[in-house]
Amino acid sequence: MASSGNTGTDGYGTAVVIGGGLAGSLAAWALRGTARRIVVVERDRYPEQPAARSGTPQGHHAHLLLEGGRRALEEMLPGIGEELDARQARLVDVPADMNWLSSAGWMPRFSTGLAFVSCTRPVLDHAVLERVRTEPSIEFLEGTAVLGVLDDGAAVTGVRLRARGAAEDEVTELPAELVVDAAGRSSGMPGWLAAAGLATAPEERVDPGVAYSSRLFHRPAGADPDQPAVYLQTKAPDQPRFGVLLPVEGGRWLVTVGGMRGAEPAPGEAGFAAALDALRDPILRDLLVDAEPAGEVRGFRPGPGVRRHYERSAPEGLVAVGDAACTFNPVYGQGISTAVFGARALREAVRAHGIGRAGAREARRKVAAAAADAWLMSSSEDVRFPATEGGPSGAAVRIQHRYLDRVIARAAVDEKVCAAFVAVMGLTEAPTTLFHPKVLWPVLRGA
Repeated sequence: MASSGNTGTDGYGTAVVIGGGLAGSLAAWALRGTARRIVVVERDRYPEQPAARSGTPQGHHAHLLLEGGRRALEEMLPGIGEELDARQARLVDVPADMNWLSSAGWMPRFSTGLAFVSCTRPVLDHAVLERVRTEPSIEFLEGTAVLGVLDDGAAVTGVRLRARGAAEDEVTELPAELVVDAAGRSSGMPGWLAAAGLATAPEERVDPGVAYSSRLFHRPAGADPDQPAVYLQTKAPDQPRFGVLLPVEGGRWLVTVGGMRGAEPAPGEAGFAAALDALRDPILRDLLVDAEPAGEVRGFRPGPGVRRHYERSAPEGLVAVGDAACTFNPVYGQGISTAVFGARALREAVRAHGIGRAGAREARRKVAAAAADAWLMSSSEDVRFPATEGGPSGAAVRIQHRYLDRVIARAAVDEKVCAAFVAVMGLTEAPTTLFHPKVLWPVLRGA
């Protein structure tokens, strides 16, 4: 559908953000000062207190805000770390505060000064949302669905909306200089662009068939309140199961167990218990012997990892952020941090070029660059599993796997190599750090 919209060239008009989750809230915040009016369109209605909602089915499960994402979030929202601390979020130093069983064995326990934020997803989302709502130029349309985009034949110029519960023909149009897709994994944007005859983004896909189940537990009365997190990695490719315990607010533990295709947990309590029993080490099962459940077992199948290259092909006036642009296997804990990086990249682009077409082009390029390292690491690891569909292949990937195996083996006995590996996994250093001489030489010498 064509629309004249607001087509001013000064870039200081209306921006629409599709999706009001974490990525959308941060994108709206990134646009303040460069757009006169910022409208966040959200299908759900927000709960008054932190709670999982239907629009974020992954909200019941374990999430990490890695060190790189934590730093970026603090830069965007100064003081947010203190606010999360007041909500009983925990900082988990890696690997000092974590019983971490890697593919090569238990990692050493020492402080690197690199940590991730451990709390339930609703607590993190609610803290960010409350801050974003303080900005007068940002408004939220709750309970409203986006039906498609407006266009002028070459550019996205707005969106078509309908309030939930409204009649089918009660559709409104909202013109905008910039449309930001933050609608997550299930974004309808590819279909809307195709229906409008606009350029669509080429995609990369990799699907290891990951599935997992999660449950909250009350920490047992006699348990150490400083009980560290637990991370039992897969021992690819022959043992594709994993388990995680995170200390979260309210004196609770959030426990997630899962596996790749062929090792998915069965549903319900029986499936959860069987998945615990099937893990490489009994530590999680033993910790939970006296723990009372604080909720039901929740299962989730996130689907394939998808990277949409909007920086290569996209209509003018459109930017995608968060999972709408690049979504990963959640096992690696990169999604939230990469969403923060994307919002920061959007902010940099529009501050330099405005919200007009030049700003959108630069934002697409910067958002793609912000996700590149995380995508490289996750997609390359996913293809280790023989049942994975898609993803990179060839001699270069096999060499990468062999070298990384040696890095992990050395990291289990060498704190300097372990610290470098933690920095890369925490998204504070690029993967090329693992080829620096201080890592390369001890790795080549062997564990």
